[in-house]
Amino acid sequence: MAALRLVMQRGQGWLPRCRAPLVRSVSSTTPALQAAPSQGEAVRSEGAFHVTMIPGDGVGPELMHSVKEVFKAADVPVEFDEYHLSEVQNMASPEKLDEVLASMRTNKVAIKGKIHTPMEYKGELASYEMRLRRKLDLFANVVHVSSLPGYKTRHNNLDLVIIREQTEGEYSSLEHESVSGVIECLKIITRENSNRIAKFAFDYATKKGRSKVTAVHKANIMKLGDGLFLQCCKEVAELYPRIQFETMIIDNCCMQLVQNPYQFDVLVMPNLYGNIIDNLAAGLVGGAGVVPGESYSAEHAVFETGARHPFAQAVGRNIANPTAMLLTATNMLRHLNLEHHSNLISDAVKKVIKQGKVRTRDMGGYATTTDFIKAVIDHLHARYTY
Repeated sequence: MAALRLVMQRGQGWLPRCRAPLVRSVSSTTPALQAAPSQGEAVRSEGAFHVTMIPGDGVGPELMHSVKEVFKAADVPVEFDEYHLSEVQNMASPEKLDEVLASMRTNKVAIKGKIHTPMEYKGELASYEMRLRRKLDLFANVVHVSSLPGYKTRHNNLDLVIIREQTEGEYSSLEHESVSGVIECLKIITRENSNRIAKFAFDYATKKGRSKVTAVHKANIMKLGDGLFLQCCKEVAELYPRIQFETMIIDNCCMQLVQNPYQFDVLVMPNLYGNIIDNLAAGLVGGAGVVPGESYSAEHAVFETGARHPFAQAVGRNIANPTAMLLTATNMLRHLNLEHHSNLISDAVKKVIKQGKVRTRDMGGYATTTDFIKAVIDHLHARYTY
């Protein structure tokens, strides 16, 4: 069984990995599990893995439909337990959230779209998106920003990773009006969580053969809060002498990403900075429609697009780019040790983009979502025929 584990050893940080290789055959006759899976294991029964699916808002449901169509064409041994959770579609409540959390805690692995957060204050500061992350302790968000072969942008051949702490910082949902017209919004930085995300980043760099980690901060102004985060990163860096370590102020980091993004390898940062940098970096390789992402806790892995945007203006128009969600889904398959299916689908997606004949509007083409999915499936069928 594939198991999500976070391993920490001397000189190493936290990083999810699977406990043992999985049988990749789609014709597996593995019997249904007779007992509940041990802690951290993905659920598999009758030869198929169970994955929680949360379509989300905007074009999320359309993108999830694309994933299901491609998985069906590739005979992927995954069954989705689908739950709709939305604050803007009247499909959100504490009871609904509990149902979703129960499924995710059972399955250990989930794929989700963006759950839109309304700006109106209705008595609750923490959005359902944030509650989901906190309940599962999804502390590490990983976005791999990589150029797609055949799709030219201002910067090509980019390959960098953004690691974001996403349980505290500016998104702590601790706000109040101290006196009329004066709002205090608290930014929470703790040593425990700063150490944890720093160890995760250095361990990721070690496991993936990366050579440098850059800690992004604003400690020159927020001397205590960001100062603590920066100090934790420096202390952890000393345990990894083979990994180059540098620090960079957030505003300079944004400029350097635009001017010379090739200088970066792995970047680690607090919550808000990561949210901004994710979207900036996605723009360097083609936009939110092409960048995959994932979030981890000690027991769970949640796969979602790297730049989280609901694209409400594209709903129902069949124009959304499914590339990011499909690549996110292939990363999920790789996490489940379904390497064959992961490579099969990711190769098909990248071939469609490289050939340049079928591209959605955000990539400069005129193809619909349906056209793109059909092209991917055609490549899958051609591969099987071959």
